[in-house]
Amino acid sequence: MKLPDLKILDEKNKTLRKISNEVTFPLSKEDKKTIEDIITYLTMSQIEEYSEKYDLRPGMGLAFIQLGIPKNIFVIVEEVDKGEFENYIIINPKMLSHSEELIYVGEGEGCLSVNREVCGIVPRYARMRVQYQDMEGNTKEIRVREDISVAFQHEMDHLNGILFVDKIDPKNPFKDKEKMREI
Repeated sequence: MKLPDLKILDEKNKTLRKISNEVTFPLSKEDKKTIEDIITYLTMSQIEEYSEKYDLRPGMGLAFIQLGIPKNIFVIVEEVDKGEFENYIIINPKMLSHSEELIYVGEGEGCLSVNREVCGIVPRYARMRVQYQDMEGNTKEIRVREDISVAFQHEMDHLNGILFVDKIDPKNPFKDKEKMREI
């Protein structure tokens, strides 16, 4: 596997605060290539051999805006089994519904654009239903839960110019922890 040359923006870059634009179809060759590159990058970042060789921080998701491209597209690569991955290519997502139950990631959320340790909890919905378009422009619906629900919300925030660190209360980073379930 060859590591794609992706330039992931750092949180200090103002572009990350832009609201991404609706995507029209058909997708351009460049967009398709970027999606392929993101899948390869995220997959390699989760395989120890490659993450060590290329000094990659493991990443599960990446939004186009993190590459400086303000389009409503994100990709999530989930390792479902050792060396076996499921890819989610989500274009123009809209949250249709969500659970009342809130969860948070026990070891804390991370982000390929935030290159520092961040303490605190990020409240997320335990489950949600999302409408999106696939690479051909077909409208689809997906129900996500637990860690994939967190990943979807994290990436959807990126499309709206929001970083996970914005959701942590600076005065009380573990605020309302007892009202949520840790995953």
